Amino acid sequence: MTTTLPAATGFLAAASQDTEIALRPTFAAQGSRTVVRENRGRQHLHIVLLHGAAPDGSLARRGDTAVLLAGELYNQADLHSLLPDGFGASGDADLVLALLDSYGVHAFRLLNGRFAVFAVAGNRALLATDHAGTVPLYVTARPGQVTAATEAKSLAGTSGTGGLAGTRPMYALPGVCQLKAGVVLEIDIVGGMTDVHHTWKPPLGRRILPEADATDLVRDALRRGVRARTGTDTPLVVISGGIDSSSIAALAVEAADGRTIDTLAMGTERHNEFPEAGLVANHLSTRHREIVVSTADLLARLPHTVWAAETTNVDIVEYLLPLTVLYLRADETSRRILTGYGADIPLGGMHREGRLHALETAVSHDMATFDGLNEMTPVLSAVGGHWSTHPFWDREVLDALTSLEAGLKHRHGRDKWVLRTAMADFLPHPTVIRPKLGVHEGSGTTAAFSALLVDAGVPASHLRHAKHLVLQTLFRRVVANGEHPDAVDLADVVDKVAGRQSQSVS
Repeated sequence: MTTTLPAATGFLAAASQDTEIALRPTFAAQGSRTVVRENRGRQHLHIVLLHGAAPDGSLARRGDTAVLLAGELYNQADLHSLLPDGFGASGDADLVLALLDSYGVHAFRLLNGRFAVFAVAGNRALLATDHAGTVPLYVTARPGQVTAATEAKSLAGTSGTGGLAGTRPMYALPGVCQLKAGVVLEIDIVGGMTDVHHTWKPPLGRRILPEADATDLVRDALRRGVRARTGTDTPLVVISGGIDSSSIAALAVEAADGRTIDTLAMGTERHNEFPEAGLVANHLSTRHREIVVSTADLLARLPHTVWAAETTNVDIVEYLLPLTVLYLRADETSRRILTGYGADIPLGGMHREGRLHALETAVSHDMATFDGLNEMTPVLSAVGGHWSTHPFWDREVLDALTSLEAGLKHRHGRDKWVLRTAMADFLPHPTVIRPKLGVHEGSGTTAAFSALLVDAGVPASHLRHAKHLVLQTLFRRVVANGEHPDAVDLADVVDKVAGRQSQSVS
């Protein structure tokens, strides 16, 4: 695979029977832009590519079919084995185009990657997300035109009928829908009829394995997931000193074959995990850097987090806020960044009760409800010009972790037992046994957001609702209305929400 930034990291694209297509590209993600206009029979294409490298590999054409791909594939070798000998793809989009020739829309069931696809074949438009929707894809459609983008803000103000099968409506963006994870949406451009094809769902069955087999399964799958994302480049790995990020760092060091990798940790003046992260960095002999961010600067990036993640979910924004700040401070040059984010969902890491019934319920619920939260969106790192990727949400890794029975996830009194045991020979013992601490906890983000509202006069009993109102206000301004987050006075937003809460209490 290409180990630099992907050929394209985002796009805005429209297929229309109209000769004039007016697009207003608005991206939070940084990158160069390339505009492509083509007439393909009766269809007119207007594409704005966002990229940090040569964009040619993101767009493939053959006959009346064109495929546009943002992101990257991780099982290229397996996919090539399905095609005739001598086939040479110039990029991931070309590979998908060749697979569509053989498998039709079912080609997307073969892909393991982090991508969003917009394809036009005659009068049909195909929109597809990867298995977990880690690159969000948004769409508006009406008879005669289909428009799609990797950031919803690019579709603000466009006309669409909404209510498309295989999608969910977007808050404060009438007519704009988000494609569900693991879905191919097929749209007749002329008449607007749709068909939905599902390409992946979280496994419901559970595997019973001997301890040694389970740990081998997890370690080998995670090793392949990390290697597919590193190659010959030197990645940057975000570490907190917890088992998740430390496992990724250890396997990245192994994949580097003697080259020194870079690691990075972030904390505030109130809360940090620098000692724990430093222990891992010293053990792995990485080039390690610590970034200290003041609590005030952390909170000031709330508008940027909503701008990038395009969500109003309080928990998710609190998870993603410290990551947004870290990505903005990470480096001046664009980097490929690996994280341990997401392991808690299939492993039940945030579930702190030992009963297996409750653990399985938590895992099943989290795997059924992750979609649409945009936790993994690459825009989060792209606001700093970087490309992030999360090996725990590799399709093979996710299948392996989710499918294990709960007793392998909580065993011998230890949460995430199977992962801790699988990585025991790679990491310091204190890291292997360290209790789980969420990124929002380790950085003090949740407490800081709460204190901001309490200081403004919000009663403690209304904090959750007040946080939601703040995020809704920010979403309307920076996503729906197109304001840049730097122009948002967060203190004013908080004061107005606090005033509304005080009135409701009185």
